[in-house]
Amino acid sequence: MTAPVVSLAAVSKRYGRGADALLALDQVSLAVHKGEFVCLLGASGCGKSTLLSLVAGLDEISGGTLDIDGRRVSLMFQEAALFPWLTVSGNVELALRLRGVGRAERRRRAAELLDVVRLTGFADKRPHELSGGMRQRVALARSLAQDADVLLMDEPFGALDAMTRDILHDELERIWREQNLTVLFVTHNVREAVRLGDRVVLLSSRPGRVISDFEVGHPRPRRIDSAEVAELAATITDRLRAEVSRHAH
Repeated sequence: MTAPVVSLAAVSKRYGRGADALLALDQVSLAVHKGEFVCLLGASGCGKSTLLSLVAGLDEISGGTLDIDGRRVSLMFQEAALFPWLTVSGNVELALRLRGVGRAERRRRAAELLDVVRLTGFADKRPHELSGGMRQRVALARSLAQDADVLLMDEPFGALDAMTRDILHDELERIWREQNLTVLFVTHNVREAVRLGDRVVLLSSRPGRVISDFEVGHPRPRRIDSAEVAELAATITDRLRAEVSRHAH
């Protein structure tokens, strides 16, 4: 197997110092290979979002080693966080502008990316004119505009209704394949993780540690309500419940 695209070896993250220090992540080791779709699961506060921030370079590790081998990463949040005064195209172009892309090329590339996320014809709309699912498509196009090798996604569909989420699962899977992306995806939804992931990595309650790594062997495309997805999701949920119960005591 080739060297991982993202490699964490005994990574820890501590906030604060002394007696008041909070250990968010403890000795986390994880390898994500090129083209993999890896989902991170765990109870609230287990450090999933912290892990993404570390990989994105938004925060520094407290111990261990983290290596992305110079690759470009892009982080997509639960909220679309679009600039309301910019058009759809303008929001996507902003990421290109920050990379120093010229105006004409920005327009061309933004149009291309809006086509990828199936928003052709909406370039001149403002965010308030779009549905929640459409705003997330714009946010995805903006992330793709960063020309990243690794797409980090922090519960991007968590606030959407079930039908919209299901549609975006299909769209994300298509884009992941077409763009040959590597994805590290945080979610609280166990079935979502099994629906999307090649692997589902389960973190313990705080401090976050890797306690299980489930291979999802079911062929794609998968349905979130299929028996195969439900069966593995039930197994993972049982493991998660046991961890939450252990921590509660």
